Amino acid sequence: MNRPYIEDKVFERVHFTDKPLPLGDYEYCRFENCDFSRTDLSGIHFTECSFTGSNLSMVKLHKASFNGVQFRECKLLGLHFEDCDSVLFSVNFGHCQLDLSSFFQLKMKKTLFSNCSLKEVDFTEADLTASVFDHCDLIRAIFLQTVLDKADLRTSVHFSIDPSRNKVKKTKVSALGLAGFLNAYDLDIS
Repeated sequence: MNRPYIEDKVFERVHFTDKPLPLGDYEYCRFENCDFSRTDLSGIHFTECSFTGSNLSMVKLHKASFNGVQFRECKLLGLHFEDCDSVLFSVNFGHCQLDLSSFFQLKMKKTLFSNCSLKEVDFTEADLTASVFDHCDLIRAIFLQTVLDKADLRTSVHFSIDPSRNKVKKTKVSALGLAGFLNAYDLDIS
């Protein structure tokens, strides 16, 4: 069975909760102010697509493919990105809500998280080498056996990262953010 190929199409204000997005390969498509909440995107391939102002909360992502995908001003609550096809997985997020999502064991080198809410996000065993967390809130985010080498956390807040349980070589952090690396030691920092 041939998969439908959709290129350069703009989907605007579509409620995919009523009629799901058909299985297929979407390339250079734009999804603007769409509602995907609680739908199933399993097996759908997105290449160089953008999602703007859309709600993708609680979407199923089994073997979905995101290659060069941009998310801007989107609600992405409770997503299991680790269920995606990890080959060529590459995404960037700007002004997004990703609370309670999981990136368990994903290779996400040089990923940009800009002005995002990442509350209680699970980054366990993810490779975030040279990723940038620009003005993000990482309260209760989980970093365990996470590769953060050369990552930039200088403008982010509320993170707690144990250097003995994560790779943090040349990780950039502000003087104020340094406390986030010392929480595991139960120090009284003034």
